[in-house]
Amino acid sequence: MVKLKKNGRITSSALFSAAPILGLILLAAVFLLIAQIKDVNISYSLKNILNQSIITMVVATGAIYIYTLGAFDISLGASMCVSVLVGAMAYNRTGSLIVMLAVCVGCAVCISLISSVLASVFNLPVFVTTIAMLSLLNALVLVLIKVNGTGDVIQVPADAVRDINTPWFKLLVLILFTALCVLTFNYMKLGRQEKFLGGNPLCAELTGLSAKKLSIIGFAMAGLGVGLGAFLTITYAPTLSRNTAASVGMDVIIAIVFGGMPISGGARSKIWSAIIGSLSMTLLSQIMLMLNMNSGVSQMVKAVIFIAVVYVSMLSSKKNILPR
Repeated sequence: MVKLKKNGRITSSALFSAAPILGLILLAAVFLLIAQIKDVNISYSLKNILNQSIITMVVATGAIYIYTLGAFDISLGASMCVSVLVGAMAYNRTGSLIVMLAVCVGCAVCISLISSVLASVFNLPVFVTTIAMLSLLNALVLVLIKVNGTGDVIQVPADAVRDINTPWFKLLVLILFTALCVLTFNYMKLGRQEKFLGGNPLCAELTGLSAKKLSIIGFAMAGLGVGLGAFLTITYAPTLSRNTAASVGMDVIIAIVFGGMPISGGARSKIWSAIIGSLSMTLLSQIMLMLNMNSGVSQMVKAVIFIAVVYVSMLSSKKNILPR
């Protein structure tokens, strides 16, 4: 519900909270208008939007747990690429989709936990450890493809994943994972503790909260999202290369910010930011594609909007953030 002032005017904080949803509605309206003008097949375009956004939604939803803590992980794309390749290798050895899913999730969670444990053991900022992991994982991708690939790719037979390469299956995965995250983040103490730690680490430590424990749990949840995203990536594009999931890391950051979540984390963090932001970003890309904008112009538009959203977010929350 939108809170009103005594004089009946809507507060600035309420407007900022509603801005991501209003922006998504505006983008959807513009998309439909342009599609009608250019006589675009709307049902086909919506299917493409779903395929493009749903993987980002899953990964970004898990990443909310990291960003809530005020941390920053730039290795998500590389982690997902490694998980994709290892999962594909597991399928080629066993012929089992269940094994492929388990390996994708297990690999991604292990990588996330390594990043978190390294930061905890050596008392390093998470950002530093994820930079190191990014370099290590990129090198590991090249090794995996060289040892197990055919040429520059690793392939899973298209027939093997055809039955699950459907919008309904992908939506089911997204709904189940989002439900788990909403439950733990909004209705359990884990979410409250992570928001408290992200909002003011010093106060959280003085109240007895374990920053290391919460960081490990947060990274584990992010790893679960990356693993599920890796599995969905294989079902969508079973021919895998070193460029697979290359843009996921940046897409997740942009999606979370587009969704209205402050980059500082804390109490204003929301699970729904990942869903709203991913859809908004994909709709924006589809609109620019229909307008025949080249990739360079599209990236410039996204960059300008990204900076503007971050700036407005900082202005809105600047006076409300306690000293960190």
